[in-house]
Amino acid sequence: MTATDTIDNHQSPQEESIAAEQHHEHDGHDHDHEHDHPHGPTLNPACTREVEIEIPADEVGKAFRAVVKRYQKQARIPGFRVGKVPESLIRGRFHDSIQQDVVETIIPTHFRTAIEQQNLQPVSQPQVTDLHLHDGEPLRFKAVFEVLPSFSVEGYQDVKVEKPDTALTDAEFDQELKRIIDSRSTMEPVTEDRTLADGDFAQITFKGELHSPEPETESESPAQPIEGQDVLVEVGGSNTLPAFNESLRGAKPGQELKFEVDYPEDFGERRLAGKTVAYDVTVNGIKKRVQPELNDEFAKELGDYQSFDEFKQKLREHMASEKARRVEAETRDKLVEALSARYEVQVPESMVQNQVDARLDRGLRALAAQGMRTEDMRKLDFTRLRAAQRDSAVAEVKGMLILDRIADEEKIEVSEDELNEQLFLLSMQTQEPVDALRHRLTSEGNLVRIREQIRREKAGKLLVDRLS
Repeated sequence: MTATDTIDNHQSPQEESIAAEQHHEHDGHDHDHEHDHPHGPTLNPACTREVEIEIPADEVGKAFRAVVKRYQKQARIPGFRVGKVPESLIRGRFHDSIQQDVVETIIPTHFRTAIEQQNLQPVSQPQVTDLHLHDGEPLRFKAVFEVLPSFSVEGYQDVKVEKPDTALTDAEFDQELKRIIDSRSTMEPVTEDRTLADGDFAQITFKGELHSPEPETESESPAQPIEGQDVLVEVGGSNTLPAFNESLRGAKPGQELKFEVDYPEDFGERRLAGKTVAYDVTVNGIKKRVQPELNDEFAKELGDYQSFDEFKQKLREHMASEKARRVEAETRDKLVEALSARYEVQVPESMVQNQVDARLDRGLRALAAQGMRTEDMRKLDFTRLRAAQRDSAVAEVKGMLILDRIADEEKIEVSEDELNEQLFLLSMQTQEPVDALRHRLTSEGNLVRIREQIRREKAGKLLVDRLS
């Protein structure tokens, strides 16, 4: 047991030790540590507490005898029958493992008793320091851990932010409906002899040249050429630059054009942002978007709809629900930010690190979904990645603590029906039976976290609903 070992978080090595005892020879370590500071994860001093515990020698001796006896029954050592290995040999051969098992046998109960007597609630795994363990002597140790901070949320009802209108507008609906219809539309060539007009798609070949391009440094790779063949540009389109609209409007297939384009500073393609490009453009043809016939058959192609009117109704309902959910979430986030700015809260470092872990886990899952290989993930600079996530993790934990405290003030509870509803949704996502999911989450300690998250969401929703 080292100065940084923890309580209730270690798998007993007993069976492994007995099966492969050569890996656990006693190294002469006397288990008597006198360190002034734990060497585990850095804790927030404002949230750190310490308890000193002494366990009577007779209880320690009893635990040693019980563990040694258990080892005697299971040890298989050449030259001795099972169960007949001398105690002295067992104690010497499995010294470190016996010490570890004794610690795990008697420390947790005494630790829980100590924190209950002092009314402490750890939020981190306790770090054991200054451990003194010898058979026949009292076991003495210190346990260092973090607790929830003490702070007030007095006046939280007065914190307000603007609550946007959640109603779905006709413009939003029309834009989404157009997007869906356009995604099912086809592009067909225009055969009649005419010029390009708004709504047409010009099929062009182009080559561009930067005005006074900046010289490349030795470290920069050669700039990619600005050129393309048979590219479609929507004349008069909302995403088409004005210079292209003005130059292409009225042009005919076969016509060659020369014009300049001044790209805005915030243009999406960085190499063109803020630059002026001289273009040579040839109009190869005209195409137009042909929409599908907006009838009941088209609606059935989009899903389980009996008519196009039913599809539009369901789309509007879905969009309205999603906008209300999105606006509520954004408003809740703004409220939490405002509350975090108002209250000074000491954040336990262990909770911050857990949140960093969660954020990294989500990021790695996203990278895996995008096709990144495991061996490439291992090459990532996780020290830098963890540091980059820290500020966001601190803000998230602070927000959670404030919502928890408000939930206490509001006496918010989570019913079994609410928990079961969340488990059902998770079951649908993971394709895992609800009962198996509940069992797994309970064994992992995550069911409590899900209940806490539901409670925070209820607290946040209550605050949003109270906004005028």
